[in-house]
Amino acid sequence: MFFVKRFSLAAIPFAASIGFAAALEAERADPSATLNGALLLLAGLFMMLMVAGFSMKQAGVVREKSAAAISLRSLAAYALAALAFWLLGYNLLFGVEPGGFLGVFQLWSPRAADPALDRASAGEDWLFQMGCAALTAMIVAGALGERVRLWSFLIFAVLLAGVIYPIEASWSWGGGYLAANWSFGDLAGASVVHSAGGWAALAGALVIGTRPMRHEERQARQSTGGNLPLASLGALVLWFAWFGYLGGAQVAAGGTYDPFSLGKIFVNATIAAAASVFTAMVFTQVVYKKIDLPMILSAAIGGLVSISAEPLAPAIWQAAVIGAFGGVIVTVAASVLERTRIEDVGGVIPAHLGCGVWATLIVPWSSHHAHWPGQIIGILMIGAFSFVMSLFIWVLLKYTIGIRVSAERDYLGLDRAELGLDPESSYDD
Repeated sequence: MFFVKRFSLAAIPFAASIGFAAALEAERADPSATLNGALLLLAGLFMMLMVAGFSMKQAGVVREKSAAAISLRSLAAYALAALAFWLLGYNLLFGVEPGGFLGVFQLWSPRAADPALDRASAGEDWLFQMGCAALTAMIVAGALGERVRLWSFLIFAVLLAGVIYPIEASWSWGGGYLAANWSFGDLAGASVVHSAGGWAALAGALVIGTRPMRHEERQARQSTGGNLPLASLGALVLWFAWFGYLGGAQVAAGGTYDPFSLGKIFVNATIAAAASVFTAMVFTQVVYKKIDLPMILSAAIGGLVSISAEPLAPAIWQAAVIGAFGGVIVTVAASVLERTRIEDVGGVIPAHLGCGVWATLIVPWSSHHAHWPGQIIGILMIGAFSFVMSLFIWVLLKYTIGIRVSAERDYLGLDRAELGLDPESSYDD
């Protein structure tokens, strides 16, 4: 108790010196604002845990000699997304006029006018929103895996997190066109984050193409990952971090019924992911006569994406149905990609794009606040904008600095080619 009092007294002059005393008094007068801020802060930290989950999952499904380079892409995408979202992204997202299409190109500052101040502090909101921007970039990293050059990917990640994502997100989360005119419902970003990242990944996969030997293997459908137990751990970390992600989207913990709402959100997310995993296990066992572990891991993520557009309104049985369809989408979409020779090493396009569209479309089934026309318009607008802009950037990069890893580097592995690592000495015990 003495330490707490001493810390508080010591902090008062500093807080007052930077103008936060009034904010502290306001929080003391409104306990719900403090709880909302704490929830959003925890959600932002959980978004960082998603980076670890993505890194482990993607490193586990690529070849061992490229695992370290793939981990670097996840970490670098988060770091550069933070810079891009600070420089441009946040005010592009929340600086849009009501019903508008474009925010302001302005450096973000916590002292500036901020729409988040009525629910939590500006910094808490920025941290969570930045995590969502970084998540779109990590989705792209998972799909393109070992084929894309490091610096070409990082340039794209900056533009995606700093420009493309904030603009389309402003139409919904920023109070722009979709929110004002179509009552578009997407609470936790099934379309705003996941399908947008999936469309960007699909555009990149089409421009880069597939590796020559990828589809000449006897069982190309099954990724021969370097460390599938690591990939499984990554999927479980993502599952755990998803609770913070959905809780942050709720942005309410101080009301009388808010804890009950959070509890229901977490239950629905668990049931949806579980149903998706079960469906994918049955499907792969029946169709392929064996369970495909990488596809099951993608199905777990697909189930979580499937419930993300509206995690609170569905009854538990509805969450199970929504998640089960997510598992079907993942398995069918993966087969379609394989047949059309579109390479997606991490299985993220079915999980994030396919299930993101499904999640957004099914919202009116359980929520009376959303309507089918508005959901369809939102899916089409976000998809078209994300895909066309991403396709333009990928083509521009291809014919300027290049985007495809050379055949020699692919043979050596990206750990050796990009990082100068010897995979044999790096991974042997």
